[in-house]
Amino acid sequence: MDKNVFVVCDRNVRALAEEIAEGRPILSIVADESHKNMDSVLMICRWLLEQGADRNALLYAIGGGVTTDMVGFAASIYKRGVRYVNYPTTLLSQVDAGIGGKTGVNLDAYKNILGVINFPEQTRILPLSLKTLPERELRSGAAELLKSFIIDNMGDNYSKAVSILSADSPDIEALGPLVEAAADVKRRIVERDPYEHGDRRLLNLGHTYAHAIEWYQHSHQTEMPMTHGEAVAVGIVKAARISESIGIAECGLADRLASDFTSCRLPVEFPCPEGLLEEALWKDKKVENGKIHFVLIHSIGNVLIKDLDDLHKYSE
Repeated sequence: MDKNVFVVCDRNVRALAEEIAEGRPILSIVADESHKNMDSVLMICRWLLEQGADRNALLYAIGGGVTTDMVGFAASIYKRGVRYVNYPTTLLSQVDAGIGGKTGVNLDAYKNILGVINFPEQTRILPLSLKTLPERELRSGAAELLKSFIIDNMGDNYSKAVSILSADSPDIEALGPLVEAAADVKRRIVERDPYEHGDRRLLNLGHTYAHAIEWYQHSHQTEMPMTHGEAVAVGIVKAARISESIGIAECGLADRLASDFTSCRLPVEFPCPEGLLEEALWKDKKVENGKIHFVLIHSIGNVLIKDLDDLHKYSE
């Protein structure tokens, strides 16, 4: 057994982590947005130091996107960098957060302001873990799955996904090939543009408004906040409406997406007046030189990036 392996897991998947760890040291963490901060990353680093982890250490990150983001970031800065492997256990992390090397934490409720791009040695998908997810968490991940196929709809996977996810109890086994296909969409884009200077920005579809929604909910201590995936769903529909306003998308695209998302039990309306999101929109990482690198939708399977200097004029 490799004694240089150290396991950090979401406390909700401790039992699974113990199976994977096979007796190696385990640290259970609270992995939610309110704990996605430097305090949690420093806690991981202190634990590694207490365990005697050296520069040959290998970290296992077992959990959802918050877990893989924080463990990857801790691995990037502990003793100037150690290796890590992702074991994503949620749908969202299997098709998005656990792939591509983006790591980081929030700063004062602003999403992912601190972080680095540092690729894991491997990402090991655990398909059966999806069967244990609460329904809301599964459907939250569905937003990122659908996003992948709005970007690249090879094999008409978007319609297949909507069909499966519209069921009262989605068939996890039938979803499996689509999870692999969505992960492959991200993998191929990241291989072309690992450090987000071009095409990788396409993966930010829906995220400009999603991050602003999450900032608003955290800063206003919303009692029942949207999940990340739910906020992305709202952001995608908004992106489609902006695309129609600019003349990039044909009229009706936003309504189609809203209908599809609703059938998948995803929200499509903002949880607050859009004007209240303005501050967060312009502090987003995608803002450069006074413009937002905004992802627009021409049609399902065809998206593009346009630099916009004013989103407010597209609000209804």
